[in-house]
Amino acid sequence: METLKLLRDYFPMAVFTGKCLVFISEDWRAELTEHKDSDFTKSEGSPSIIRVRIFKRTLDGDLIPGHYEDFQLASLGELAEQIEKYVQLAIGTNLREKID
Repeated sequence: METLKLLRDYFPMAVFTGKCLVFISEDWRAELTEHKDSDFTKSEGSPSIIRVRIFKRTLDGDLIPGHYEDFQLASLGELAEQIEKYVQLAIGTNLREKID
């Protein structure tokens, strides 16, 4: 959760729910969750895995899952930049403004 708490400073339009970081609009939902690597042979200092999931709202109002990707970058700045780029390309809008 520590990485998500740090990432919310990079994304002022996101809401931290306590278990994930969410960007939401009438048409889209982007959800960031943090996971620890379950491979115990790796060093203790390896960065968390941030899973980004994109959901599209249907005409009925339901959210259906679409794209998802896992990110594991040590630099918080680079992690935020790559997540922002991924979400923007997936939904076609700028996260710094709002998701439409």
